[in-house]
Amino acid sequence: MTRLAGKVALITGGGTGIGRAIALAFAREGAKVAVAGRRKDKLEETLRELEKQGGHGLAIACDVSRERDAQRAVQETAKIFGKMNVLVNNAGVLHVATIEGTSEQQWDKLMTINLKGPFLMCKAALLEFRKAGGGAIVNVGSVLGLVAMKDRAAYCASKGGVTLLTKAVALDYAHENVRSNCICPSIVETELVQGLFAASEEGKALRQARIGQIPLGRMGRPEDVAEMAVFLASEESSWLTGAAVPLDGGLSAY
Repeated sequence: MTRLAGKVALITGGGTGIGRAIALAFAREGAKVAVAGRRKDKLEETLRELEKQGGHGLAIACDVSRERDAQRAVQETAKIFGKMNVLVNNAGVLHVATIEGTSEQQWDKLMTINLKGPFLMCKAALLEFRKAGGGAIVNVGSVLGLVAMKDRAAYCASKGGVTLLTKAVALDYAHENVRSNCICPSIVETELVQGLFAASEEGKALRQARIGQIPLGRMGRPEDVAEMAVFLASEESSWLTGAAVPLDGGLSAY
């Protein structure tokens, strides 16, 4: 028996990086998977990978920061697969700057995608969770939602909001068998992160310096996050809710 047999999951930001890894892991574990995001071509790439391993998937083009899109994504998932009982909020963006280096527009973009998106998706998912007799929310936050870092002011604020949103939802809906947990990764090897380091010697040095801050001596892999997401979506974590799990190679243990 696979760990997610009988589960139907909707994963935002499922076209690349961590979201794609989660979609593939969920499918391997027996879940039916809908991936949502703004780039349909990337979502379809994920579907092709998913189907190669025998999975069942659905691609939904949407903007998670728009309430109608959030509702439509949930409704389409439930219509195609008969129900929905897992939501993974993974869509997110990064901005590297202090508050003085952050424009109002940049601040609003981070808050809209990183925090408003999970709020709208959670809200939309509740109706289908109730029909299914419960559900699991897995938010992909950040270790920077637990501790701060220089030059990440808006990002820290948005991910700190995700951490506390996770806990508030856990308390509000535990009586309906809805669990809400948050994965808090440190730096993970994705397209987004690769863009932080130039191909120059200086860029390589900066990369090594970041790795040097991590006790386990390496960046995370998308698959590391995916395995934690499988656990949090499965019945193995049936007595776990309201948790913010640092998946950071030991970084926050200092």
